[in-house]
Amino acid sequence: MSGGSHTPPVRLRPLEREDLPFVHQLNNNASVMRYWFEEPYEAFVELCDLYGKHIHDQNERRFIIESADAKVGLVELVEIDYIHRRSEFQIIIDPAYQGQGHATKAAKLAMEYAFSVLNLYKLYLIVDKENAKAIHIYNKLGFYTEGELIDEFFINGSYRTAIRMCIFQHQYFASKQDEKMSQQLQTRI
Repeated sequence: MSGGSHTPPVRLRPLEREDLPFVHQLNNNASVMRYWFEEPYEAFVELCDLYGKHIHDQNERRFIIESADAKVGLVELVEIDYIHRRSEFQIIIDPAYQGQGHATKAAKLAMEYAFSVLNLYKLYLIVDKENAKAIHIYNKLGFYTEGELIDEFFINGSYRTAIRMCIFQHQYFASKQDEKMSQQLQTRI
């Protein structure tokens, strides 16, 4: 899967065992993990064990985000529920590659996969209320706020309020159709 227009081309590919050192580096970056509401400093052997345990888990899809042959991040669809047709969406962009448009492009590819390939009805995510950059990106992608989770996570000595956001399959396809029509109109001008 690939995408790109005004930002560097981005593609998603399945997470492989060889990618674990990159994921380990992200998981051990306190500034990254703060926004995932998880404790940093995971042991590499623990990550390898988790990979082995979940490699065939049909309730998860994990992708490496690549741009110009560099690994720039990780996007995940987890807690996939095939009865209710929903999944949690998660994304990490390596701090060295943030602010370059990779998150938006990768998220669009993951959303296309979730809605067109897996035929999910709903994607949701949990984001720190103070993570304005991420919330801006998610809003731009069509996610909207479902509610607040007050003092949901304890990070760096204090409780954090999180926001749950979602987008439905029909909203995604309508937005995609609007985007296509807008591009066609601009081409004619």
